[in-house]
Amino acid sequence: MKRFINTGFKASAILFSAAVLISCSNDQDPGLEFAPDMYHSVPLDPYSQIKENKFNPAGMNMREPVKGTIARGKQGYNVYLSEDNAETAGVELKNPLAATSENLAEGKVLYTRFCSPCHGAEGDGQGLVGQKFKGVPSYTAGRVAELPAGHLYHVITYGRGRMLPHGSQVNPEERWKIVMYVQQLQKGETGTTVSDEASQEAAETGTENPATGTPNN
Repeated sequence: MKRFINTGFKASAILFSAAVLISCSNDQDPGLEFAPDMYHSVPLDPYSQIKENKFNPAGMNMREPVKGTIARGKQGYNVYLSEDNAETAGVELKNPLAATSENLAEGKVLYTRFCSPCHGAEGDGQGLVGQKFKGVPSYTAGRVAELPAGHLYHVITYGRGRMLPHGSQVNPEERWKIVMYVQQLQKGETGTTVSDEASQEAAETGTENPATGTPNN
């Protein structure tokens, strides 16, 4: 009986070892894809590279956009800055949105939602987070009070210092609206009413509305 049990143990050990070796082997047949076109895009997909692309440089699906062009939905941000930094953006980027009370009001809502926890409702750096983590600057003091629109836009997009990027949270049009309201705060104002003269000037210049792609006038 004892001999029979020992034989059983040995057989079990051999079977277990064989199972381990088989499970760890890289020689298993993975099978065939029944319909590979269901898994791999036949058209060239810029975000998926399965095989070398025979038509594009370097064999890549993704290519740089034509120089000087702006993709739909990316209004107002020139990806071809001479240097990709906030200082250059401050010189080369201008707010493409018309200075209207509607845009300014929407900018205030977005600012309250995304910026006021640190920068405060009045832009004084005394939001709840700003009070906890000292050092958030006031928009009306020093160099910050003079920052141009493009500089503010770049910082919102990519962040700076302790401020993290917000490009994934607000789209380009929303960023410009926030910039418009921040520039109000730089002047120590929290209103959202634009003077009739400014609105009329924006209409007369035919500034394109990025939301519709048509001139305001």
